[in-house]
Amino acid sequence: MNWDQIAGSWKDIKGQILHKWGELTHDELDEAKGDRERLEGIIQKKYGVTREEASRQVDRWISER
Repeated sequence: MNWDQIAGSWKDIKGQILHKWGELTHDELDEAKGDRERLEGIIQKKYGVTREEASRQVDRWISER
C-alpha cells in the first residue's frame, strides 16, 4: 500500500492509525486529513520524537499494510 492509497481511504484507515498510535485522537486525525507530513508532525509532537523518527514509524507502518 502506498500513501496515495492511504490518503484516498483516510476515513477507513483512521481506525488502523489509532490502533498503531493509541495516543492520537480522532480530532487530530481529522486535522491531518490524509496528509502524511501533518500526521508525522502530530506523531512527533504527541510522542516527543524527532521528525525523522516519526517518518520512520510511518514508513514501517505502511510497509506492514
